[in-house]
Amino acid sequence: MSSTASGKNGTWRNWGGTVTARPVRAVMPASVEELSAAVARAAEDGLKVKAVGTGHSFTSIAATDGVLIRPQLLTGIRNIDRDAGTVTVEAGTPLKRLNMALAREGLSLTNMGDIMEQTVSGATSTGTHGTGRESASIAAQIKALELVTADGSVLTCSEKENPEVFAAARIGLGALGIITAITFAVEPIFLLTAREEPMSFDRVTSTFDELWAENEHFEFYWFPHTGSTNTKRNNRSAGPERPVGQLKGWFEDEFLSNGVFQVANWVGRAAPATIPAIAQISSKALSARTYTDIPYKVFTSPRRVRFVEMEYAVPREAAVETLRELKAMVDRSRLRISFPVEVRTAPADDITLSTASDRDTAYIAVHMFQGTPYQAYFTAAERIFTAHEGRPHWGKVHTRDAEYFARAYPRFGEFTALRDRLDPERRFQNDYLRRVLGS
Repeated sequence: MSSTASGKNGTWRNWGGTVTARPVRAVMPASVEELSAAVARAAEDGLKVKAVGTGHSFTSIAATDGVLIRPQLLTGIRNIDRDAGTVTVEAGTPLKRLNMALAREGLSLTNMGDIMEQTVSGATSTGTHGTGRESASIAAQIKALELVTADGSVLTCSEKENPEVFAAARIGLGALGIITAITFAVEPIFLLTAREEPMSFDRVTSTFDELWAENEHFEFYWFPHTGSTNTKRNNRSAGPERPVGQLKGWFEDEFLSNGVFQVANWVGRAAPATIPAIAQISSKALSARTYTDIPYKVFTSPRRVRFVEMEYAVPREAAVETLRELKAMVDRSRLRISFPVEVRTAPADDITLSTASDRDTAYIAVHMFQGTPYQAYFTAAERIFTAHEGRPHWGKVHTRDAEYFARAYPRFGEFTALRDRLDPERRFQNDYLRRVLGS
């Protein structure tokens, strides 16, 4: 077993720069047995244990002053079962690596989020999702899990084996154990045709139900201080494959969406009064385009401009009203928002603490450029989201606590009872879990 520092002077920091931690030690186990031993040793030393992936959560869900587990050596595909339509993958495998490996095998996940830098265990444990009319989050595609529990034992779960654990551990927040392997449902690789085009805010909100119903995957970005959005519709296609040209892709996805956008945010941070004018230009920078490619090349995009994010899940039928209230709040305030607001959807699922648990859902995400004060904006947005029975993304900024979640999730008590059984001494506890789950 190897121990490593988790950053400069042993300090771990998340991607968004919102969280730092100083663990007593960091461990990179090379096997499930080494991970079990690390948990057992932590118990002997009276230390808490947390696993961390790439640090893409904006909350302190993975922070610890005890033992930090780094899963970089627990990577790769264990098994592909074509008859069952599944792949079993080590927990530390980045989604990017999984997507590329599956594509080489002629396979794909059905749906995915819009970035693929996270580990599979980190992404699923926090409820990472994309957008879909019928296809749900990454966690909803899990068929089985293997995890190390608080006493160092290895537990497997599925719909047939330990089903009560399976119902909760697919989005387990790191509270039930440390995931070591995940079995996902996969299908033969397919093509998606993406249609991206500008659309006015009034048009997209007035036709939101139709746009959702007519497309397998629909999402859009609204640019605060404007009446403009950029929409994206992804639907399965018989082909032929027509990817974005290399030069055009670089210009739009790298130069404009990352390079120029980065500079615009630097300018906006230094001179906030310029942001509304910059927003007007940004909202018109990308032109309409249509392309057809394999799933991960359509669903995901490079995101190199760093930001801080809050995202809430509201009932899908409340999406338009919530968004209109958010726009009205921004319009009448003195806030200056340089990042677009992202809107996506998901169908109801059966995962205990999924933000889409038992209800069709719309996600509304607000962002601020890294280094820009975000508290006033997020506080005002959160007031609107919670008024519509919103459930915050577990890995993104929010101020909710266990009392709120007990009302927001009908099966919250099932999760906490299971946690009492699997981790009675709170080996996997930290300040964040204490707040959202209670002691």
